[in-house]
Amino acid sequence: MQIGRYSSRLLEKAVEEFSSLPGIGKKTALRLVLHLLRQDKEVVERFGETILRLKSEIQYCKSCNNISDNEICEICANPARDHSLICLVENPQNVMAIENTQQYNGIYHVLGGLISPVDGIGPADLVIEPLEKKTRKGEVKEIILALNTTMEGDTTNFYLYKKFSEFEIKITTLARGVSIGGELEYADEITLGRSIKNRTLFVDTIQL
Repeated sequence: MQIGRYSSRLLEKAVEEFSSLPGIGKKTALRLVLHLLRQDKEVVERFGETILRLKSEIQYCKSCNNISDNEICEICANPARDHSLICLVENPQNVMAIENTQQYNGIYHVLGGLISPVDGIGPADLVIEPLEKKTRKGEVKEIILALNTTMEGDTTNFYLYKKFSEFEIKITTLARGVSIGGELEYADEITLGRSIKNRTLFVDTIQL
């Protein structure tokens, strides 16, 4: 950023901070900062307080690793959900995408990533242990492997299938309504909903 381009160092610094966010360029960052400047002081203070609280108070559900306000998230705490049916996803965005379909009544498990040797991410870097404990206790009847249909997603799916196939549970995966190489959070709700309802046994998708 060129010195002197902005009339204020504080403005320049604020633009730099906003533009560091994913998908936010310098022009959009400037527009957001100027918008905040036009707001009442109370509005901006509330905005800043919310961001600070987000970082300091947010928790991860001890049961499923999803983002939560409490130790146990609302989904896991809901007795109306089928706790024997677990949809295994990469991140909280995937949980939100599937919830928006209103076609799923089980609970979730968030891995927090995908196996990617190129990026130095292995199985030990994923959150798997809580799900394994539930399965060993006999609390799980079916695991739905709902990971993105990418090379990393497929690698992680296969690893998890091998890991949990020792248990007498059903292991399924989404029907291929979601395009190959696509990400769940960008799939439309109808397609994603049908992919969940029409899920298939994972073993049937393995090409030997």
